[in-house]
Amino acid sequence: MSRSTRKTMGGVTVQDVARAAGVSAMTVSRVMNGGTNVRADTRKAVLAAVDQLDYRPNAAARSLAAGGIAQIGLLYANPSAGYLSQFLIGALETARRAGSHLVLEACEDDSPQAEAEAVRQLIDARVRGVVLPPPLSESAVVRTALAQAGIPWAAIAMGSQEAGTLNVRIDDFEAARAITRHLIELGHREIGFIKGHPNQVASAERHRGFVAALEEAGIDPASARIEQGLFTYHSGIDAAERILAASGAPTAIFASNDDMAAAAVGVAHRHGLHVPGDLSIVGFDDTAIATSIWPALTTIRQPISAMAEAAITMLLRRLRERPGEAEATEEEVLPYELVLRESAGPRAR
Repeated sequence: MSRSTRKTMGGVTVQDVARAAGVSAMTVSRVMNGGTNVRADTRKAVLAAVDQLDYRPNAAARSLAAGGIAQIGLLYANPSAGYLSQFLIGALETARRAGSHLVLEACEDDSPQAEAEAVRQLIDARVRGVVLPPPLSESAVVRTALAQAGIPWAAIAMGSQEAGTLNVRIDDFEAARAITRHLIELGHREIGFIKGHPNQVASAERHRGFVAALEEAGIDPASARIEQGLFTYHSGIDAAERILAASGAPTAIFASNDDMAAAAVGVAHRHGLHVPGDLSIVGFDDTAIATSIWPALTTIRQPISAMAEAAITMLLRRLRERPGEAEATEEEVLPYELVLRESAGPRAR
């Protein structure tokens, strides 16, 4: 929809006002919310643009300022249905308790065009803030578009923190090191590793934790059989097949999420291997699939629902702050748990 069409329909946006006044969308937001840290000439230019364009802040913005309902967007593209299910449960429940409406928008693929269109849909829906679970928490396209629109966001597992951003995560490095140490304590020294999607910083952190645990135990990381996965079940099948087809196959596999670990269990069974008697397999996340397969997965429990809750809580708190107070960078690191089940056992002697 073109800019002129939106205006004809009465949909003048904060971006339109910002362009007309020659300022940022955030500055327009400060003026409209009565912020005092705006120069007089800037305030005058913004108010003139508001009058010229007949801009009317949306009802959600006015309601939020009064402590009422706000529309919060959730933009998602996570390939793991188990992860997304837990995240949505936490997000929907938290929004309900806060009296907010959650607007869901899916990004169909990882192309910049798809990401730009998905975030535009949320902007047009007049959301007041957006929650970004991975991998979109790493998308420069999405974050830039939200910044230009003056819409704050809260990210999950964002790698590099920019000034003023909100982020919720676990310590992926330490969690991966802990579960790798567990395999080593069980006697495994030939351990395969299935990497997560390269578009997420968490993937690199989990690989880094795996390597650190090997080095601590005096195991050469170069000797580990490492294959690329994409956090999907199918990519786990392909990676596990490559690991088991190689000479000197490992006695254990650490997959970077439960979907890929479950796929590795299936591949092991197809090869006639007993899990964990012949091959131990561990995952990461503790999603529903971890306990719906046999044997149940030893894994890292990531508090996915709690991470969604923390992100929305941080975002709503920021939206209610007075202009000028909303620039602080905030990060909350939630605890993980090593969950021991039947898929990992002592190395066969």
